[in-house]
Amino acid sequence: MGMLDGKSAIITGAGRGLGKEEALAMAREGCNILINDLGASFDGTGKETKIADEVAEEIRNLGVKAAANYDSVTDFDAAKGMIDQAVSELGGLDIIVNNAGILRDRMLFNMAEEEFDAVIAVHLKGTFNMMRHAAAFFRTEIKEGRMKKKSGRIINTASDAGLLGNMGQSNYGAAKAGIAAMTNIASMELKKYATVNCIVPMARTRLTTDATPKMIGVMKRKAESGMDVFHPSNVAPLVVYLASKKARRISGEVFRIAGDKLWVFDGWRTVGRVDNNGESFTPQKIADVMPGLMEKRPEKPSILNTAEEVLE
Repeated sequence: MGMLDGKSAIITGAGRGLGKEEALAMAREGCNILINDLGASFDGTGKETKIADEVAEEIRNLGVKAAANYDSVTDFDAAKGMIDQAVSELGGLDIIVNNAGILRDRMLFNMAEEEFDAVIAVHLKGTFNMMRHAAAFFRTEIKEGRMKKKSGRIINTASDAGLLGNMGQSNYGAAKAGIAAMTNIASMELKKYATVNCIVPMARTRLTTDATPKMIGVMKRKAESGMDVFHPSNVAPLVVYLASKKARRISGEVFRIAGDKLWVFDGWRTVGRVDNNGESFTPQKIADVMPGLMEKRPEKPSILNTAEEVLE
């Protein structure tokens, strides 16, 4: 008996990499899946329907229902169409996994408006589009008694580029930080209807190799134990768990996963404070206390350093 027997899910960007591994893992646990993938290159250009078709066929061979969808998550109405397609072809909808993404890296002083807009549209607006329509669906189904309270599942995908920062990715990082924040707020708004969580995967995909050459070396390395820690299949078990009833009390959380390591984030929090004894600060007073305040800050980790730690 699988952890997701009889459930139905939409996974965006499920034609390759993380999304495909998530789809296969969920299918093995009994989940019916709508495979959404535009079939585009890592920068969002082009289209190839066979990408989604092939994964859907692979899913059906595991003994569950599967359907393919080739729409862009950036289209608000198309996102609603995915919900309708899942209900029509899979018999319902219980789970949304927002995984679709592109990269158009550029240093800020060279970034074109279109490069910023395109990345924000896929990651941030695309996640909103799917969450918006799924939330409305879950709310209606629960109010009308066709789903149990808080039985919906929404799983978003953020990145260390948004939580730690990464040069050349102000567009991508802003979108991913926004997704983490939106996860937190949505978990509050949907507490009667669905759990909403976010994963921060560290894995070898087109976005971390083809689109980010500086990461290729570390992403291809194995741990001292011989484990291929950055294989995308290592991320999928967390998605399966968060989609299951075993995670029904977990919502509003952000988890990083890589290989055999799992972290939980605590979000923005203060790490130091100074008081001015009941008086307003002056610019000079701030100059006087700032060195002491900054000494209380821990060293900021980097994406590359974090990846190196996973290999230890």
